[in-house]
Amino acid sequence: MKNLSSFLVLFLISGVRSFELVIGDIPDEVENLIDLEMDGFAPSPKARNGRYQRSTSDWGYDGDLVEDDDKVGLYSYKVQSTITSRLANTMIQAKMVNNARRPQPIMFDVQVPKGAFIDNFTMDINGITFTSHIREKSEARKMYAQAKAKGKAAGIVRSNALDMENFQTEVNVPPGMRIQFQLHYHEMIRRKLSSYEHVISVKPGRLAKHLEVDVRIIEPQGLRYVHVPNSLGDHFNGITTISKGEKKAHVSFKPTMDQQRKCPKCSSTAVDGNFVVQYDVNRETTGGELEIFNGYFIHFFAPENLDPLPKNILFVIDVSGSMWGLKMKQTIEAMKAILSELRAADQFSLIDFNHNVRCWRDNLVSATPAQVEDAKKYIQTIHPNGGTNINEALLRATFILNEAKSLGMLDPNSVSMIVLVSDGDPTVGELKLTTIQKNVKQSIKDEFSLFCLGIGFDVDYDFLQRIATDNRGMAHRIFGNQETSLQMKNFYNQVSTPLLRKIQFNYPQESVSDVTQSSFHNYFGGSEIVVAGKVDTENLQHLESIVTATAANAELVLETLRDVEELDGFMKKDKYADPDFTRKLWAYLTVNQMMAERNAAPTAALKRNITKSILQMSLDHHIVTPFTAMLIENAEKDEIMLADQPKDPRKGCCPGTLGLTPNAPNNNKGIPPWANATDVPFRFMPEQRGSPTSSLTINRVDNDPHFTIHLPKSQRNICFNINSEPGKILNLVSDPGTGVVVNGQLVGAKKAENKKLSTYFGKIGFYFQKKGLKVEISTEKITLKDGSYAITLSWADTGHVIRKQLLISVKRESNVTITVGKEMSFMVLLHRVWKKHPVNVDFLGIYIPPENQFSPAAHGLIGQFVSEPEVSIHHQTPGQAPEKPQAIMEVKGNKLTVTRGVQKDYRTDRVLGTDVLCWFVHNSGKGFIDGHYRDYLVPHLYSFMKKP
Repeated sequence: MKNLSSFLVLFLISGVRSFELVIGDIPDEVENLIDLEMDGFAPSPKARNGRYQRSTSDWGYDGDLVEDDDKVGLYSYKVQSTITSRLANTMIQAKMVNNARRPQPIMFDVQVPKGAFIDNFTMDINGITFTSHIREKSEARKMYAQAKAKGKAAGIVRSNALDMENFQTEVNVPPGMRIQFQLHYHEMIRRKLSSYEHVISVKPGRLAKHLEVDVRIIEPQGLRYVHVPNSLGDHFNGITTISKGEKKAHVSFKPTMDQQRKCPKCSSTAVDGNFVVQYDVNRETTGGELEIFNGYFIHFFAPENLDPLPKNILFVIDVSGSMWGLKMKQTIEAMKAILSELRAADQFSLIDFNHNVRCWRDNLVSATPAQVEDAKKYIQTIHPNGGTNINEALLRATFILNEAKSLGMLDPNSVSMIVLVSDGDPTVGELKLTTIQKNVKQSIKDEFSLFCLGIGFDVDYDFLQRIATDNRGMAHRIFGNQETSLQMKNFYNQVSTPLLRKIQFNYPQESVSDVTQSSFHNYFGGSEIVVAGKVDTENLQHLESIVTATAANAELVLETLRDVEELDGFMKKDKYADPDFTRKLWAYLTVNQMMAERNAAPTAALKRNITKSILQMSLDHHIVTPFTAMLIENAEKDEIMLADQPKDPRKGCCPGTLGLTPNAPNNNKGIPPWANATDVPFRFMPEQRGSPTSSLTINRVDNDPHFTIHLPKSQRNICFNINSEPGKILNLVSDPGTGVVVNGQLVGAKKAENKKLSTYFGKIGFYFQKKGLKVEISTEKITLKDGSYAITLSWADTGHVIRKQLLISVKRESNVTITVGKEMSFMVLLHRVWKKHPVNVDFLGIYIPPENQFSPAAHGLIGQFVSEPEVSIHHQTPGQAPEKPQAIMEVKGNKLTVTRGVQKDYRTDRVLGTDVLCWFVHNSGKGFIDGHYRDYLVPHLYSFMKKP
């Protein structure tokens, strides 16, 4: 038989990033398969309609295929994607056959998400399998040269930059032959706008006998929701199925061939677009979620329920001639919407530039309704023309921010940023990109963030990405079309709500290594910070993390503790979960971080060292990067193809790490020595130190509710109960001298027992009037309020909040300690009960040391005993029970009959408690407390009481 030649082209496009693989002659084995049976793919001696017929029963599909004019049939197009803790492994497979009488090219063309790592590609040509291997580029090119010299199959990639990444393979297939393509890639799904969005390109190009998109989600944190928008069009309404469990979900899209048709009699497919899966996870802790498996840890951090930080924002808008038309119209529309979303606490200004630079205001102004409306009118008058002076525009913006800071116009807790919108390269003023980058870096001085929006296909996105990541920001490309305005608004929404500043992640240095970026300039609402590293699980039982950050109204110190084997059972039980997800996520973050560092490297020597590290990581983890190449070869290794991805100078290397701040200052208040603790003095409750203080020396209210008052002078404990109604608020401390109030709100049991409904403290409020701070502690959460600002922690957290020298320390599902300088401290203890208990409910106990420095004016059920009354107990007689003798107590001019009893202190033993002997005063403490207990009822959780 006459030799048949084959030509194969393999493309990987970032924009148009292409792998060109040229095969000289078809291997003899493949040629022989035209006439010989191979792997159950049997030729028929008969031809029907003048073309070869082949059985496809071994592929599992029988029946006729729908063919286009080229006589190429698509048996199956399958996408399988499994997400394990944000790590998505995706496989795209196509099985095709050439039913024409002549050889012709068959193309496998898929889009890969930007930033994904391709890790495997295979082809099967009638049973001959070509597999891939990753090699260092120079080694791969050497093999390429040798193969070319021997006349073997070889190829090389060429790359340039747009935003879409295509992987294309084109093979010239002889008549009757079948071919299977299979591509594997993985990516970390990043959280944006409070949602994870997994996007899969589904463009089979023709009708498929079997088409399937199968997505499985495994999230140990638990799934909050799963949603599949109708991104492929109304044509496919009702076809997608979603099965969601607590921690797992399965999404399936399997349109029949008739459902794929554009119309009932059409032979073309309507499947042409992106299949999108959106979801979010449950978050119980503000300190984030630590997942540890197979020697690696991943720390997911996405706190919620925080007040936004005020921001100082400068919009720098390109109005050069190239922005004329739809791009400018859409930009104006987007800017008007963005300006409307500024908050009252924000400051802003506008700069527009072409060959000249104009400022709407020469300084920052408050985002009042009048200023916002004036800015909108200014935007509306813009008419694009002239050149592009990026250098001067950015330097003017940084000057305005620097001047505002030097004049004390910026809130110390605010976040300052510049948003640049441009569609092209500089054409006026400074033209050298490296000089512009250097100028901006020197002017910003690590004080502000720069975010860049590149519009259109011609923009130098690599430059925008470098200059953004160099200045604690990020770049985003949007396209000049009808959706430009929406894309701009979506990008702005990602950075419009700064919640935290100066975020620092700390881990025990003796237990972890190779930690990815752990300092971040900002955290924006709806996003997520991810830190990964290696952990010594052999010699460690628990891994602890400390996160420090500055919030709108407090300093945060958040602790997380996880058992290193906590995930083992869950992972081993799930057959779909990727057991390698922690290693892959660590490698993904590490390589991307090194790429960003390489872009920002100030010297050639440092750049070379980083390149070596990237290369080694690429080889170790079998991923294609700009410094490696993919070899594709058959089992005998006598047919070699080369997929090479050289770095293009205009291509962004990677999605730059948001807020890269390797030299960010430590904000490490209240953290252990291994996390570089500072000398900030924290005064914890005595029982949190080495040995617990005796239960005799503290005032407490616990259980339903039992009051125990410690009298230091007489060294006695006096106890009493208060029997009131659910919803009533009791004043515990009311001190006008120090301005401190402590009140407790009662909650009732689920039902009465023995005709009595027990009540407990379900909520406790603290008001520190002189600081303007309020703290509300319930059985669900802990909230610190400062005027209009509030910050909330859950009982699932462990951490500290610092505001105006007031420290709130939360111990996970255990207690909250409030410390006010050196003057006073309080502990609130959490009691959890079985949720399905027929009677009991969750409740709180409060413990107040008598050493607290209240003023003589203090009152309340506990506060009145700051001035200790004279107590005399005498005439002890046996009681009805031997362990409960009775006596006469003289106090405040009253003679009371008291009973010896036992109360509980739950600080050291939260289940059984520690016995505390006391003398019990009957009738809700009447005679021991001033007046009647009803005198201590107050209308609100932060109300002072009137003295009885």
